[in-house]
Amino acid sequence: MGRIIVSWIPGFPVIAAGAQEAEPLAVVHRDAVVACSVAARQAGVRRRMRARVAQARCPQLRVVERDLAAEIRVFEPAVRHLEGTVMPSLEVIRPGLIAAPARGPSRYWGGEQQLVDRLVAALAELDLPARAGIADGVFTAALAARTGQKVPLGGDAAWLAPYPVGVLGVPRLTELLERLGIRTVGAYAALPEHQVLARFGADGIGAHRIARGRHDRPLSVRANTGEHAVAYAFDPAAHLLDPVVFAAKASAEQLHEHLAATGAVCARLEASVDLADGRTLSRTFRHEGRLSALAVAERVRGVLQAWADTGLLDTEGEQGIVRLVLRPEELTAATGRQSALFGERHTPEEIERAAARVQAMLGHQAVVRVELGGGRGPADRVRLIPFGDVDAGPRPADGPWPGCLPAPHPSSVFPRWLPSQLTDSGGQQVTVSARLALSAPPARVAVEGYGEAAVDGWAGPWPVLERWWDRDQARRIARMQIAAADGRAWLLVIEHGRWWAEAHYG
Repeated sequence: MGRIIVSWIPGFPVIAAGAQEAEPLAVVHRDAVVACSVAARQAGVRRRMRARVAQARCPQLRVVERDLAAEIRVFEPAVRHLEGTVMPSLEVIRPGLIAAPARGPSRYWGGEQQLVDRLVAALAELDLPARAGIADGVFTAALAARTGQKVPLGGDAAWLAPYPVGVLGVPRLTELLERLGIRTVGAYAALPEHQVLARFGADGIGAHRIARGRHDRPLSVRANTGEHAVAYAFDPAAHLLDPVVFAAKASAEQLHEHLAATGAVCARLEASVDLADGRTLSRTFRHEGRLSALAVAERVRGVLQAWADTGLLDTEGEQGIVRLVLRPEELTAATGRQSALFGERHTPEEIERAAARVQAMLGHQAVVRVELGGGRGPADRVRLIPFGDVDAGPRPADGPWPGCLPAPHPSSVFPRWLPSQLTDSGGQQVTVSARLALSAPPARVAVEGYGEAAVDGWAGPWPVLERWWDRDQARRIARMQIAAADGRAWLLVIEHGRWWAEAHYG
C-alpha cells in the first residue's frame, strides 16, 4: 500500500464555527460535544460530554450545532492550497483531516520529515494549526498525526500495541474486550484471527487487521474502475447548485446499487464536475462503504459552495456545470453488514427510490418522516426529518423531562400559538402566581378563530422552567387543559402574562 501521510487540524469544527480568540465555544452533534475551544477546555468542557453538562460547567459557553456543509466550505480553500503547493493529489477523510501517499511527495521534498514540515508550514500560512504523521496505513498515520510522529516502516502493529482498544473505534467491541480483560491493541492483535472472526464478526476482524498492521488491498481483478463511474449530464448547463446536488444524490444511489450488484465497496469516491468553459474540478472523499447517498450529496454541496464562494465556478465566457461524475476508487470485496442485530430499522428499497425521485423534483424538504423525540410540550416532541436524513435532534426521547405534558395528548398542534383569553366570572383575565395558584376559577375561554365558550372544567396549571441557567434563552411558562361547553378542549399556555392556545384535543 505504501507510506501514508495524514494531516490533522485540531478542533477544526470550532475554527469553522468562527470562534473568537479566548471564546468558550462547543460544537455539538446529537446533544454531545464533538469539539470545543481552548477556553472551553480550560473551564472543564470535554469531547463526548452532554451539552447540558458542558453548559453547567461553563455558563458562558456558546453552543453551536455542527454544520458539516459549512465545515467543507471552510476547509476547501486549504485543500486547494495544499494541492497547489505541496502535493498534487490527496484525500479528504473529513474536514480538517486529509491523507495522501507519502512516497512521491517525500522524494520531491527530500524526505519524509521534510514533507511533514512543508505540509504543516503550508497550513500555517492559512493560520491553521496543523499536525502531521506518517505510517504504513491510514488509521495508524491518523493516530500518529495527533502527536506529530513518524511510525517506522513496517512498525504499525508495534507502535499501536500499547494503545487502549478504544482507539480502534468500535464501541461495542471495546466494551466486550474490556470485560474479557483485553485492554490494549497489542493484546487484541495477539488473538488468533480465525477465532476473532468467529466470535466478533466482520467489525471485529476489521479492527483486528488494523491492530496487526494489516490493510485491505484493492481488488486485483480490475485496476481500472472507470466502468463503475456514474455520470449525469446537464442540458442546458446547470447554473444553480441545487440541481447538481439532487443529481449527486440520485447518481450516488445508482453507484451504490451497481457496486452492491458486483459485490464490491469503494474506499474512496471522486466527485468531479465539467464546466461549460472546458475546465474540470474534482475532489476525492474517503468512503469506505459508510457514506449514504445523502452523505455524498452533502459533501458535493459543500465543495460546490466552496468553489462558488472562491469564484472557481465563475468564468467570463461560458458558465454553468455540464456534467457530474462520481467515480469509485480502491474497490474491495464487500463483507456485508449485520445492522439488524443492533435494532436498526430498514425502509423498503421501493420507498427509498420513490422518495428520492420526489426529492429530486421538488426539493430535499419535500418528503419528510415523523420522529418522536423528547420535550415537555407536544410541539417539542414531534420532529419532521427530511427522508434519508439521520435524526440529529438534540432531544432524546427517554428524558427525563420534568414538567412534561401528561396524557391525554392533544390531537392537533398549531404551527404557531394562537392568541387566547381565559377569564373569570367577572370578565377579568385569569392569572397564575409564582406558586401556581389561579387568581380565580376560569369561566370563559376564547381562542382566535374559534370563538368564545364557557368553561366546563380544567386541569393544571403545570409549570415548565427551561434553560434556567441561560439568561437569554430561559423560558418560564405554565400549561392548562381547558374543556369548553361547545365540545372543544384546549391546551393553553401562559407566558409573560398572556394566554395562548398551543393545541386542541378535538
